[in-house]
Amino acid sequence: MTQIYNFSAGPAVLPKPVLQRAQAEMLDWHGSGMSVMEMSHRGKEFLSILEKTENDFRKLLNVPSNYKVLFLQGGAIAQNAAIPLNLLNGKSADYAITGGWSKRSVEDARAYGDINVVINTETEHFTYVPDFSTSKLNRNAAYLHICTNETLQGVEFVDLPDAHGVPIVADMSSHILSRPVDVSQYGVIYAGAQKNIGPAGLCIVVVREDLLGKASPLTPAVLNWKVQAENQSMINTPPTYSIYIAGLVFEWQLAQGGVEAIEKVNIAKAQLLYDAIDSTNFYINKVAVGNRSRMNIPFFLKDESLNDAFLKGATEQGLLQLKGHRSVGGLRASIYNAMPIEGVQALVSYMKAFEKSH
Repeated sequence: MTQIYNFSAGPAVLPKPVLQRAQAEMLDWHGSGMSVMEMSHRGKEFLSILEKTENDFRKLLNVPSNYKVLFLQGGAIAQNAAIPLNLLNGKSADYAITGGWSKRSVEDARAYGDINVVINTETEHFTYVPDFSTSKLNRNAAYLHICTNETLQGVEFVDLPDAHGVPIVADMSSHILSRPVDVSQYGVIYAGAQKNIGPAGLCIVVVREDLLGKASPLTPAVLNWKVQAENQSMINTPPTYSIYIAGLVFEWQLAQGGVEAIEKVNIAKAQLLYDAIDSTNFYINKVAVGNRSRMNIPFFLKDESLNDAFLKGATEQGLLQLKGHRSVGGLRASIYNAMPIEGVQALVSYMKAFEKSH
């Protein structure tokens, strides 16, 4: 069988050892006689899984003790509503639009209060992160919302803006655990699981404790962070199997040496692919060099009439899911933590061969 490398932006590739472990434990988790999918979420077996999963996540991200870690449902999109419901508290909020997902966050949040767009790079086709010093940040805002890695356009924040003490709320869905992060610089970090963590549906929310208890009385209990924190993320049945797989991924990441070790591999993978793109005018990446994502790398053929031929040949070589998002076009390789460097090497080799033959 041809070696398969899955470059999907999400749901995305999982580490092979994680899938093998899940396979081995599918019918009988640790001698319990049950699959994790069959366990009561309040039974001692699953509670031990949840506790270890949270502890390992805290180790990986070095989460301070004054932050709660929540395992919630609805993916990151549900948090587009939860964030203003939990934090606005009669104030306004600042939002930066640097790509498709932060634009979606603004559209969803506007139903819940006063949303002020302080950065919008859409007219420049979302190709960079601007200097926030020229923006009109409100020093009395309830929070500043940013998406630190835009999955669609391949734009990544390198440095945080100076928010003048306003809590920063960051959607890190597509690059969480790919590089070290100083959690204390954020009020809230949230991430859909289906890129670097595990199966779709789960969302992890890391929230500073002083930001709890400010929710609108209209906030549904399932979206109320304080209520969820008080109930160990279990006011209803949590996504148990997704949490279990996330826990296996965290164990795998720790075994690799943690986030610091994983970052070194991610740098090498991204550099390899960007070097291949930049070495020729046959392929084009439009993102400012200083804001190029390590996780999501969109690129275009100079002659886009060759797109279908490129994708067909890639599939025949076992290089899957390279089509760009429908709103952007072109091609895109997502090279999350679980993508081995051999996958990027295979892609680069194919790109060079395709250019030579066309």
